[in-house]
Amino acid sequence: MTVELAQPHSPELHHTHRDVTGGWLRPAVFGAMDGLVSNFALIAGVVGAAGAGRGAVLAGFAGLVAGACSMAAGEYTSVKSQTELMRAEIAVERRELARNPEGEQAELAALYRARGLDAELARKVAAGLSADPEQALRVHVREELGVDPDDLPSPRLAAASSFGAFAAGALVPLAPFLFGASGLAVAVVLSVLALFGFGAVVARMTARPWWLGGLRQLALGVGAAAATFGIGHVLGVTIS
Repeated sequence: MTVELAQPHSPELHHTHRDVTGGWLRPAVFGAMDGLVSNFALIAGVVGAAGAGRGAVLAGFAGLVAGACSMAAGEYTSVKSQTELMRAEIAVERRELARNPEGEQAELAALYRARGLDAELARKVAAGLSADPEQALRVHVREELGVDPDDLPSPRLAAASSFGAFAAGALVPLAPFLFGASGLAVAVVLSVLALFGFGAVVARMTARPWWLGGLRQLALGVGAAAATFGIGHVLGVTIS
């Protein structure tokens, strides 16, 4: 008779997470979608008003350059302002820890009691974390401000991500006209595929159904292009 000994449980392997605070994903996604949708809509409006040709190329190129620069400048200013505000609040917390360390330690203990620790354990945890002033600062900033002082968003990264993504998205509907397209059909096909594809990729990155993200982005982009094409067509007929 063979007796099988129970195998000891292997230690649990810690799973890893993707970087969600680096400051690049939101401007990249927003930039690519904005570039694709806005330039698709802009070119559609110009074609609807005056037909395909040099005007569509000029409008598409101007939309690409102006939009990419505007997005980069806006992202840089926005993230820079946000980061400066965070640093200012971190400085306030640093001064409070230097001025009243006992009060800040008591505040931290109260926070842990509110989260379910008993009073004695909360006091010991707060005292242990407060022994190192820099560690105490990090804990207070994370708990009170909800940010990581060691991983603040980068304005330059946000601006570069936004610029590159917008330019890439805006190039999709413009590319056919750079190669001599005489109508909107090829640009429509490429833009529709890009809208659905990019929406599906983003949905997969955020653990949502790929087809739902693709269809949602497709509906938004086609709706914007259809509206500007119709307005351009009406204005073109009126002007002519």
